[in-house]
Amino acid sequence: MINVKTPDDFSFEHALAFLQRSPKEVLHRVGNERVTKALVVEGVPVVFEVRESPNGLAVEKLVGSVSKKGETQIAAYIRDWFDLHTDLGPFYRMAAKDELLKPLTKAYRGYRIVGQPDLFESLVWAVLGQQINLAFAYTLKSRFVTSFGQSIEWNGIPHFVFPEPAVVSEIKPEQLLALQFSRQKAAYTINIAEAFLSGEISKEKLTGLSLENAKAELRKIKGVGNWTANYALMKTFRYPDAFPLEDAGLHNAIRQQLNLKSKPSLDRVKKIFKKYKGWEAYATLYLWKSLK
Repeated sequence: MINVKTPDDFSFEHALAFLQRSPKEVLHRVGNERVTKALVVEGVPVVFEVRESPNGLAVEKLVGSVSKKGETQIAAYIRDWFDLHTDLGPFYRMAAKDELLKPLTKAYRGYRIVGQPDLFESLVWAVLGQQINLAFAYTLKSRFVTSFGQSIEWNGIPHFVFPEPAVVSEIKPEQLLALQFSRQKAAYTINIAEAFLSGEISKEKLTGLSLENAKAELRKIKGVGNWTANYALMKTFRYPDAFPLEDAGLHNAIRQQLNLKSKPSLDRVKKIFKKYKGWEAYATLYLWKSLK
């Protein structure tokens, strides 16, 4: 058993609600107030279960054997996954004075950005979600992961790991078209894999860069535009000021919360978010949450 301490402002309930947004999700399973997930640790796929405990989160390995170093890796992954490092106190103090965020932070207190520690997964998922609804994006991801990802079984249920860049770089576009990828999504997915395989991009290469420099590096990859880069930097690197400004869901949430007759202009969104400087990612998260 591995124990992961959690901060006071953390709601595992809200995290689980996010993780079970789609019945087509195959990278983790949620049920009985816990989540099970597969992860490659020390070169071996492992399945672990996370549940709430009096001391924070209790993590139990279900399949696979790892060393103490591997256990430390799993604990670090979970802290990153649930963004347990971030002190939300300053965000909540700011939000308490804001008409748009105050009711949301009160209703969803403890909600944190459930991230994607794997940068490759984060970028591909963002590409899959471009210009389609969330339900179909999950359909594409499910087909992609079950076709090309490793799996390990627990209780008769396969638990999948996101496909590796080395595997994806060998895929022919026709194989992705057969899964109902558009030609553009197929090309972009393979391009991203090739960029990782060649060393053009990596999580290590971006670590420590400023937001703008990291974004510039990502946008060198064909298929990675401003929205995709901001999404990945928000979900993988936790840049507090990275947020998808052009996101339709974000605009719709602002419209609903302010009772506007139509979606706000981009200039109005920029003006609103000036007040949230340094906390744009979390402001976006809570506005997205309001769309449930």
